[in-house]
Amino acid sequence: MASPGEALLDGATVADARIRRAAVERARSRGIVLPSFAELSGEKPLPTRALNHLRDVDPDAPDPANLWRVNWFNDSSRSGRMEVPSHIVLPEALTGVKAPIVVLLGSRFPMIGAHKVLPAYAGLVTQLVSGRFDPDRHRAVWPSTGNYCRGGVAISRILGCAGVAVLPEGMSRERYEWLERWVSDPSHIIRTVGTESNVKEIYDKCAELAESEENVILNQFSAFSNYMAHYICTGAAFERVFAHLAEGRKQARLAAFVSATGSAGTIAAGDRLKATHDTRIAAVEALECPTLLENGYGEHNIQGIGDKHVPLIHNVMNLDFVVAVSDRVTDQLNLLFNSPVGAARLGERLGLDASAMADLAEIGISGFANIVAAIKLARRMDYGPDEMVMTVATDSARLYRTEMAAAEKKFFPRGFSKADADSVLASCLTDVSDQHVLELDQRERRRIFNLGYYTWVEQQGVALEDFDRRRDQGFWRQIADASRDWDALIEEFNADVGLV
Repeated sequence: MASPGEALLDGATVADARIRRAAVERARSRGIVLPSFAELSGEKPLPTRALNHLRDVDPDAPDPANLWRVNWFNDSSRSGRMEVPSHIVLPEALTGVKAPIVVLLGSRFPMIGAHKVLPAYAGLVTQLVSGRFDPDRHRAVWPSTGNYCRGGVAISRILGCAGVAVLPEGMSRERYEWLERWVSDPSHIIRTVGTESNVKEIYDKCAELAESEENVILNQFSAFSNYMAHYICTGAAFERVFAHLAEGRKQARLAAFVSATGSAGTIAAGDRLKATHDTRIAAVEALECPTLLENGYGEHNIQGIGDKHVPLIHNVMNLDFVVAVSDRVTDQLNLLFNSPVGAARLGERLGLDASAMADLAEIGISGFANIVAAIKLARRMDYGPDEMVMTVATDSARLYRTEMAAAEKKFFPRGFSKADADSVLASCLTDVSDQHVLELDQRERRRIFNLGYYTWVEQQGVALEDFDRRRDQGFWRQIADASRDWDALIEEFNADVGLV
């Protein structure tokens, strides 16, 4: 039913009053009050009533109250709230660079333990309040490589409508185990051919599903609500952490923001940081599939960063660097940080206490890719102790236990030893080279922008005029500024529900 072209043109207006009334009735019957983007970003405080109710709600339950936890301010228990989002400042002994590498933890988000539940919420709530999604009739289809579709299924279940996950069959077993517990019907898990790099196969399945009017395709790669939510909420979270760490340090600056491209939602936070702090933006991808780096292709295991195309919502004309990281590195780091031998050796070598080691366990495979890319960039640019490089860990090691076992079998068939741990620490972190770092000029930006034509115009039917208008930074500012209009619609929707 929904198409990428529509995703570009949709605005904060009511498209169908009848459908909106059905959504209002569904929200009223299920006790749902929708948070605004200003509330989720921390710009406005959460209502006292919502905070009080949250004290008794399991953060992993499909409870409407958990919508108020779809933000960066949850504590380590995910039950309480923090003024400064959870983060780790990696020590120089671990990174080998003087620049502080700061990692925000997406595992603090509710229900799925990953921050992709934020764009899932944004995708469905904008459809609801604008009268584009009828919970009595429509199914929400969530194309993804793992975390976004889990977030979509969680949000759908809270609403009481069908959520359909579409993802490659080769993703981690832990992702599928979660989905099997949460979907209302096993047929709502659709496995497509391939692994992380096979995004087109996901699109093809969604095109087939879109032939039925009951299916609304909420494509994170083309939904500008994804960009908007991360610009407003994730960008604000990084600003809050930077302000906290820079307090009393007049020379501190937010030098760079590093993020795997994935759907290009999270990297939108970099646009906000560039506007407010003159921060440079680096996109991360797998060396085995260097799409942005050299129009390349291939297979890899850095789960959650989908590639072989340029997402429609990626503002590549504002991008400064592309950094490629091998999945050999991320697989081995998963083993180093999370195996008993590796974790013990890290503690011995770096003097990390139990609390620090527990924090490091909150980093998943794509988080390791981001960290290694941040180290490469800091080394290439010779950033110093006052120049922070900020990045994100989308999810935690809990989603990759089976991948850790596979990595040991692949790389260390005789078992992972202390000597192996020392070797991985050096080769993958402290001594990692700054190879495969490309600084972009306008010509390189145009090359990457133009590469997206073949996916979105030729294959997915986006109008050329709509595709090209994305060159203009004014277009992206309008997308971000639209959050206030969406918040006004959310407030009107909540008033009609009558539970505020």
